[in-house]
Order: sequence, then C-alpha cells, then structure tokens
Amino acid sequence: MTRHYNFCAGPAALPTAVLKRARDELLDYHGHGLSVMEMSHRGEDFVAIAERSEVDLRELLAIPDNYRVLFTQGGASLQFAALPYNLLGAGGRANFVHTGIWGKKAISETRHLFGDVHVAASSEENGHSAVPRQQEIVLSADAAYLHYTANETIGGLAFDYIPEAVRPDGTPVPLVCDMSSSILSAPLDVAKFGVIYAGAQKNIGPAGLVVVIVRDDLLDRARDDMPTLFGYRALAEAGSMVNTPATYSWYLAGLVFDWLKQDIGGLTAMAAINARKAARLYAAIDGSGLYANPVTLRNRSRMNVPFVLADPRLERPFLEEAEAAGLLNLKGHRSVGGMRASLYNAVSEAAVEALTDFMADFEKRRG
Repeated sequence: MTRHYNFCAGPAALPTAVLKRARDELLDYHGHGLSVMEMSHRGEDFVAIAERSEVDLRELLAIPDNYRVLFTQGGASLQFAALPYNLLGAGGRANFVHTGIWGKKAISETRHLFGDVHVAASSEENGHSAVPRQQEIVLSADAAYLHYTANETIGGLAFDYIPEAVRPDGTPVPLVCDMSSSILSAPLDVAKFGVIYAGAQKNIGPAGLVVVIVRDDLLDRARDDMPTLFGYRALAEAGSMVNTPATYSWYLAGLVFDWLKQDIGGLTAMAAINARKAARLYAAIDGSGLYANPVTLRNRSRMNVPFVLADPRLERPFLEEAEAAGLLNLKGHRSVGGMRASLYNAVSEAAVEALTDFMADFEKRRG
C-alpha cells in the first residue's frame, strides 16, 4: 500500500502513527474483544479514554483550571449559533472582526438568529489580504463579546496577534475565537480568551467532533430559549455527555494528542516544524515567476497556503500532474479558485519538500 501526500483543507491528513494505532486497536481494544466504536459512552473504558484525552489536551495547551473543555458535535459551524445563545443572555450585541468566509458565516448566523450585530473591523476593503490592526478594531458600546477567526482556512489569512476586546469606555469583554484550522499548531495563551472553539478535522482528529474551551464565568450567560444540547453549562456538568457523543472521533482525537506529546514533543516542537514547512513553500512561491500568493507577509497562514498560477490555463494540468505524482487535494476552494496547500500538523516536511520539488519542475517544463 502506498500512502500519498494529502494537502486537503479538511477532513485533513491524520498522523500515520495514529492511523496505525487505530488500525491495531480497531477490532479488539486492549483485549476487551470489541472496538471503541461499539463501546458504551457511559462504560468505564470509554470514560477513561475521554478523561485521558482531556488531560492531554489541557497539558498541551496549558489550559488553566478555571476553563472547561467540552467535546461536542456539529462542527465549528454549529458553534456559530451556540455561541450567541450561550453568551447573549445578559443582553448586548455580538461584535466581530471579519477577515474572510468563515468569519462572514459566523456573522450571518448570529444576525439570522438575533438580528443586529456589530462588525468592529473588516478586511473586506483590502480583499482579505491583510488583517485589521488592533487600533482599527472599534467595539460597540453594548458589546457582549468580540469574535474573530484566527486563521481563515479558505483565504489563508492569519492573525499575527491576539486582539484586545475592550469597549470604547474601557470595559473588557470576552474574546471568542474560531481556531479550527490553527489550534495545536503552536503554543497558545488560553487565558487571553473567553471561548475558543475548533472543528476537529484539521489538527485535532477526524470530522464529527468540535472542541470548546470556555472560561467558568461564562457558563451562566445563556439565553433562556437556548436549545438544551447547545448549553455549555449542561455539557460541562455532564462531562460532554448530555447525549451520545461522537465516540470514535473523540478516541482518535485522544490518539492525536498523545502523538503530539510523545512523538513530536509538544507544541513548541510542533511550531518549529510548521514554521519550516511554511517557509519552504512560501519561498518556492515567492521565488518563482509562475506562482503567487496574495496575502500580506505578516498575515500569511502557516496552515493554509493559497496560490495562483500566472497562466490560469495551466491549473488543470498542474492538478492532474500533481495527483499523478501523489500530491493530493491541491485544488483551491470553489469560492476562490486557484490552488491551496494545507500544511496541518500531520503533513510532513517530506510532503512539503515533494510539493516544492514538483512545483519547480512544473514551472521549468510549463512556465
């Protein structure tokens, strides 16, 4: 069997070591004669898996004790609705920094459910090529929280700082972040956030799971009309098991956390690897006459690298030849076109080297 190099934006590559371990445990988990997929989520075996995964995630991210970690369902898109339900119970408006398609979706869902929102800053005027500076972020006087997307998966636009969430009168409000495509790629100061949420299918594990990290003091700000399964308080008190969770996705996420700790050596080591991968690919793009990336240098994503070819007629042969060479899922999102290479944690340095070698060869032959 040949494993190709997978640059998909999500569901994304998983570490080979994790896949092999899951394969070995698939039919008979630790001598119990059944798969994790067949276990009761209430049984002591799965409860041990769930508890271990939370301990490992807390260690990786150095999550303070006054934060709850929730493993829930619906992906990050469900959180576009769950967040305002959980945080607008005391009134006020949701505030947003809009830097791309996923931020726009979060804004649209909140507006659809609760009417007025406030866009505190936007990168629309520059074509989402640069993140607004801190001084450009102006919250409303009634801001309940400030939401931003740390890394726009489609546009490859990433924040180079953590915003401050302060009303014009100086009152701080909770900072909320969609970290779906950048969580676990580097160390993080969780204490600067009120809520962090992330869909699993990038750096955490397979699709079917979302991780929410929420500060204790925000657990009781929910609206009375909130659906039960949305509730952060209920999920926290039930150990994320208000209903049957996505057990196998949760188990695989735990294997990824263990891989990051044991095989990689933690997030500082992972960040160094990710920096090298991104630097290599951006150097190949910037040093060519065929490829180009539209994002300003300070906001280039290390996780998702979009690029275009000088001659659009070469896009199809580029993709066809790349796939024949074992370089998969390089087609850009349908909304923007071009190419996109996602360099999540499980994408190896060898994969990026193979990609840049192919790009150089393709330019030599076709450029």
